[in-house]
Amino acid sequence: MEEVSSTTRITDLLFAAADKWPAKPAISFNGKTQDWLETKNRCVAAATLLKELGVNPGDRVAFLGLNSNICFESYWSPALIGASMVPINYRLTVREIVDCIQDCTPAVLIVDPNFIDHVQQIKESCSSIISIVSCGDITAPEGMVSYEDRINDIIANECYSELTPSSNDETVIIFYTGGTTGRSKGVMLSHVNFKYNTECSIPLYRMQQHWAFLIIGPLFHLAAGSRVFSSTALGGHTVILPKFDVVELMKDVEKYAINSATLVPTMYQMILDHPDFGDYDLSSLKMLASGAAPLSIALLSRIIKAFPTTEFFQTYGMTEASPILTSLDSKYHVLEGPNSNKLGSVGRAVAHVDLFIADDNDREVPPNTVGQILARGRNIMTGYWHLPEQTAEALKDGWYHTGDAGYLDEEGFLFLEGRVKDMIVSGGENIYPIEVENVLEDHPAIHQCAVIGIPHETWGEAVHAVITLNDGYVLTEQELISFCKENIASYKCPVSVTFREEPMPLSPINKILKTELRKPFWKNRDSELV
Repeated sequence: MEEVSSTTRITDLLFAAADKWPAKPAISFNGKTQDWLETKNRCVAAATLLKELGVNPGDRVAFLGLNSNICFESYWSPALIGASMVPINYRLTVREIVDCIQDCTPAVLIVDPNFIDHVQQIKESCSSIISIVSCGDITAPEGMVSYEDRINDIIANECYSELTPSSNDETVIIFYTGGTTGRSKGVMLSHVNFKYNTECSIPLYRMQQHWAFLIIGPLFHLAAGSRVFSSTALGGHTVILPKFDVVELMKDVEKYAINSATLVPTMYQMILDHPDFGDYDLSSLKMLASGAAPLSIALLSRIIKAFPTTEFFQTYGMTEASPILTSLDSKYHVLEGPNSNKLGSVGRAVAHVDLFIADDNDREVPPNTVGQILARGRNIMTGYWHLPEQTAEALKDGWYHTGDAGYLDEEGFLFLEGRVKDMIVSGGENIYPIEVENVLEDHPAIHQCAVIGIPHETWGEAVHAVITLNDGYVLTEQELISFCKENIASYKCPVSVTFREEPMPLSPINKILKTELRKPFWKNRDSELV
């Protein structure tokens, strides 16, 4: 394994970009473009603001807002004073947002205008927060600090604080993921983690200096966020959309001559299905990638035919891997010929990753044998925030236990075969059934419940609840879905419900057999999730 230099700082990429390409466009957002020198100055000014507000090395800074230039800057500014950034999933309910903030105890919360209404409840529930920073094109509400006003004043007067950047295995960003126990886990990723993923992804995707990159996935996910680092390393031009919109995406690809975008399968399907697809010039696209959820052969065939001159890549990974573990090169995305037999694969392990398939005792199995996917490398997380037992379990014997099932063929190509865990992937979002089941079990009418993923044409999988009721209770599907929406994010809520009269199928140790509940929905599918 390659040794890391004595001091590794991913933030050095920001200063290098400003030094090499000060006038090159760095970020375009809402019709405004800032160059690399301006972006660096804004990040240093934001770090100065955070320091003024009492943020110290080791503290956390939370960001609650849609994608923006300020969210991009927040990937850098806390680390410049030794703190960590925590991007909050804005799709969560206020209760769930409070849970995350109470867990990571940030000193400062940066919030955009879309979520100002949440601030009072967050502030009342989260005693760690000493300051709220309002960002965006609005006047800061009373009691909040204006991000734009203060950093513009710092830049104008050149009154920057001394920087005390973190380095090496110190945490740059904490990303919250769903938890198998019902509690979200904070994945701690370091300078070294991001260094290895960035240095891998640039040659992997054959990215070039000064490419124009589109960020359209939410920056509270690393699938989109990792592009912040690779774009900076290349002096690229990052065009940011606040959230996914098919027409706005196609407009921006044409307007800015976008070279690269990473999307989830649901996005590709919505683009190809849109009536205006074909009305925009998308020929500038040199590279497209897909991740976060399985991509069906049928959809992949449509993509290949729709973008015949664009290199297409699939990746497999997760937040804990910063995020890439394997990649299927564009040369295997063909519908005929000798390479086409790899089309159902997610590719080989990338250069900095060791990967093998293990049996229940973590012993390596022969090729073409299904088992759990284990991986190690300098891209693997340092651990889960304040969860030492779960960290030890996930990183047992130095190998990250993905919880995913698959097999390697004789040439080392990985084929996914379902999931060891019960996680549902819907529209690129990871949903852990236990989170939904914990809410359902609070309803007085429910005797037993099980949450499973069922096929969905648009989202890949949809959340489905199987319910048995207590005697004397009557409950409708819509009433139950509405109950869930009051307590958890809407994307986690069931879209359909089965009310069972007969008892749940149980294992010998009285565990509900979700494999049996799934069978009617996945019958005659190419592969059933296990």
